Amino acid sequence: HQYPSDIKRPGMLRGKVLRPPSYGAKLVSIDLTPAKESKDVVAVQDGDFVGTAAPTTYQAEQALKAIASTAKWETAPHPSSKEIYDYLREHVPGGVPKNGYADELAAAKKSLRATYHAAYIQHAPMETRAAVAEWQDGQLTVWTGTQNPFGHKSELVRAFRLAEDKVRVIVPDTGGGFGGKHTGEVSVEAARLAKAAGKPVSLKWTRAEEFTWAVFRPAAVIDAEATLDEQGKLTSWFFININSGGSAVESPYRTGKANARSVNSEPPLRHGSYRALAATANNFARESFMDELATAAGVDPLEFRLAHLENGRLRDVLVEAAKRFNWSERVKQKKKSVGVGLACGTEKGSYVAAGVEVELDFAQKKIIPRHVCEVFECGAILNPDNLRAQVEGAIIMGLGPVLR
Repeated sequence: HQYPSDIKRPGMLRGKVLRPPSYGAKLVSIDLTPAKESKDVVAVQDGDFVGTAAPTTYQAEQALKAIASTAKWETAPHPSSKEIYDYLREHVPGGVPKNGYADELAAAKKSLRATYHAAYIQHAPMETRAAVAEWQDGQLTVWTGTQNPFGHKSELVRAFRLAEDKVRVIVPDTGGGFGGKHTGEVSVEAARLAKAAGKPVSLKWTRAEEFTWAVFRPAAVIDAEATLDEQGKLTSWFFININSGGSAVESPYRTGKANARSVNSEPPLRHGSYRALAATANNFARESFMDELATAAGVDPLEFRLAHLENGRLRDVLVEAAKRFNWSERVKQKKKSVGVGLACGTEKGSYVAAGVEVELDFAQKKIIPRHVCEVFECGAILNPDNLRAQVEGAIIMGLGPVLR
């Protein structure tokens, strides 16, 4: 298997790119002379873009270090990790929408409000962003790993003001992506270096670059508010996702009057597509809120959900998951260190429900998953082995952000 990192072209050089010292920093000045004095090194500056290319990565790195020491930057303020969620809320154009269900709030037997946070997550593909760029007779060819080759091509066409038929993007095997390699910055960077060098250039981001400068799964702040009547039925539902998007933002439950939507913020970090998009954040917040509402209503979480679900595919997977997980028996077991939970959701025609048992390690302050039972219904199954791999992979991928 050939990945972008494996591609070799005749006379190919290795590239490195200068990164700012912090987010929002602007390059004021830099002296390329120390790099240009090095044998076989090409140094290029185009506005804020500065890079080097050489026969080996080590030579390119050393040349970049030499000119980086001459750089002067104008830094910009940006929020700390502790301020991220307040920052997102404060930077919604026009402000965060207010709950308009005043009558339902006044008449409700009970009402509940909660706010949930979803963190920024780095995609962390096994192969970091990598591209090989080659110019020949005014035409550009790039080998790169991506799920979005046409988007890469469009970025290259715009960056170099080329005709569509002058750019070709070739996608070998891709060493992981998860939506994070939709953007084409590494291809543009490699092409810039290759154009200046007059030779093909291979550029591979380091793991540190990937974690710092690549796109992230969007962070989210999710506000939820709902009302219950005397029978414990939902009479209103207010659900606002700030920043991460609208996938699965609509509730599959009967909620009475409902306002569920997403609003944009002005995020401090670059964010982009991540598996299932905002469905992960919206399902997490909604299902957590349903648990809290069930507690407020004094009803078992499973029964509360079933009371608000129509007959159909989502109800079916929830019932089946509860049965296979043995929810009715597990929920009765009262152990200080053991807890159980369940959840369900739907997005893009797939329906899923899961039951989980966890153990709490109080000494180490850890949550340890002991058992996960998941039921997934996607319609006709063409490849059972691949589907099982997808479900198992999704469980593992979901546990990572939750526990870490």
